[in-house]
Amino acid sequence: MHLWTRRRLLLSTASAASAAGLAAMASAPSHALTGTPPAPADDDLVRRLGSLPGVRIVEERPGAEPGYRFFVLGLRQPVDHTDPSAGTFEQRLTLLHTSAERPTVLFTTGYAASLTPRRTEPTVLLDGNQLHVEHRYFGTSRPSAHDYSHLTVRQAADDHHRIVRTFRRLYPGAWISTGGSKGGMASVYHRRFHPHDVDGTVAYAAPNNVDDRDDSAYLRFLETVGTAADREAIKNAQRRLLTHRAELVARYEAATTAAGDTFRIVGSADKAFEIAVLRVPFMFWQNGGSAADLAAVPGPDATTDQLYTWLDDTAGLALYADTTARAYIPYWYQLGTEMGYLDVPTAHLDGLLRHPGAIEPRSFVPRDIPLRFDPDAMPDIDRWVRRSGTRLLFVNGTQDPSTAESFPPGRHDSRVLWVPGANHHTTIADLPTLDRTEATAMLTRWAARA
Repeated sequence: MHLWTRRRLLLSTASAASAAGLAAMASAPSHALTGTPPAPADDDLVRRLGSLPGVRIVEERPGAEPGYRFFVLGLRQPVDHTDPSAGTFEQRLTLLHTSAERPTVLFTTGYAASLTPRRTEPTVLLDGNQLHVEHRYFGTSRPSAHDYSHLTVRQAADDHHRIVRTFRRLYPGAWISTGGSKGGMASVYHRRFHPHDVDGTVAYAAPNNVDDRDDSAYLRFLETVGTAADREAIKNAQRRLLTHRAELVARYEAATTAAGDTFRIVGSADKAFEIAVLRVPFMFWQNGGSAADLAAVPGPDATTDQLYTWLDDTAGLALYADTTARAYIPYWYQLGTEMGYLDVPTAHLDGLLRHPGAIEPRSFVPRDIPLRFDPDAMPDIDRWVRRSGTRLLFVNGTQDPSTAESFPPGRHDSRVLWVPGANHHTTIADLPTLDRTEATAMLTRWAARA
């Protein structure tokens, strides 16, 4: 398995960037650190960016591909788009600029923005500009009051709407929105409330948990993916992990303490360990599932050291300690209030579990932050996609448990395409030839609308 990344946090329905076919480049230092001279005073692009209302140029950074310039920007946003008196916050954006005459791709991961210049797959295919949006309450895009009541899919959609309205002054051509996993979800939510902001949307591996009370689709997927022998091997590994709980938890707690971390949010190393074990099947298929991954599942002769290492590689033990968990409180808050979460099979672990409801979002949101779930939020999105959604392309992997419940696009120039045998990290390039041709043609046609 690959080492864990923030994508493994996914909504079990959800995580981040490579699903959108990102071509990551080496992280680039800022001008302030390198001594690179600032842009000349007569720089037309800098002047035009600086003239956009509410926009602040934080810096221009090197490292973009030839033909591109890379900027870190701030945009002043209302905390509450329905109440100006609630104040404002600065939302972090990055811009990859090539030409005001080219299409523009609006991209989000649904999390914090990366300050590494990288183009998404739609940006590459269209040879376009790209605006990367940091989701509200993530990274530096945090209202000072930290009132999570303003962290809703509608408020985030309104953020995107204001961004498009602002930057259309500079980029009047076609706009395409895109994102992977939680970013794909955010792109769809934006279209629900502002359907005409962009000319099309490409959502990769985007979950659609319509009814949070019904997790049967996820349970059914996890009980049928792969072969019976594959699933049984993973279940046996889970049982062995819990059988050796005392030794493994002690190791986990010692390593976390040595790293200067704690478990105040989740509550204890024992509960964090149990959460990691419960999430193993989902994370395994979401991020792996290859023949090599299956061969690496610990067998009956595996040592406790091998079990511990495999659990860490598969479920990312550091995710449940405070340093990382604190950064993702907004993510779990969204799951617990609107987006919903899934369930995992547990019958094979009877007698081995100690923490009922451990994998619920509440475990990751401090008790002084209210969690009130809105059961109408996701059905509303789903109805719009089915009945009114236009120019929506969903790209999913057939072995990805996140899309066990996928968006069902309607007949308005929309499609869902599947990459056979793929997990959560899908791209248009991975599609079968005919589907890849169709997807590319759709994207090109949408970009020619302007």
